Amino acid sequence: LPICQELNRLAELKARIEAAIEANPTLRAFRKQLRVDMVPDGLRIQLVDEQNRPMFDSGSAQLKDYTREIMHEIGKVLNGVPNRISLSGHTDAAPYASGERAYSNWELSADRANASRRELIIGGIDETKLIRVVGMGPAVMLDKADPLNPANRRISIVILNQQAERRILDEDDPTVAAQALGVAAGSGTDIAPAATAPVVPATQ
Repeated sequence: LPICQELNRLAELKARIEAAIEANPTLRAFRKQLRVDMVPDGLRIQLVDEQNRPMFDSGSAQLKDYTREIMHEIGKVLNGVPNRISLSGHTDAAPYASGERAYSNWELSADRANASRRELIIGGIDETKLIRVVGMGPAVMLDKADPLNPANRRISIVILNQQAERRILDEDDPTVAAQALGVAAGSGTDIAPAATAPVVPATQ
């Protein structure tokens, strides 16, 4: 699709999702914790914690009953969308007592992302639509000024645009990677990799 046409389609989808949230009592009750916005990779839906209404049991990947309901409803809505989907789990900066060498926020965020993936599938989404499920730990804060803000604990679902989908699916192709960097493949040019935070991929 042309970029402008795809943007229009995602904008229409955003309006449909927001309307579905308002029309569904389960989703409407959690409207403040459901954030829908446009991002460079497509349309993002975030489920964020509130101080007295967390999405998961503390320090666990066990979803609350109401979180399961939310995931099931979102799964129903997204199954009618042709776009592929990326899902990521995020935590706040509160460390585990055992530190980063044992079970940490990285494992927790990956486990929560995978738990969310399973509930989306139970809700009816075609599992082949999900092309990336990752744990981001505390690396990407929603509230950078307050690393312990409960809102930093969240699940992010991105309905990918075509460009983002191609980038994810082709990220292991050296030809595509070289072209993305503006370097002809096989040119022999050494490129220093960008410094990135480690990401714990969720297991299937």
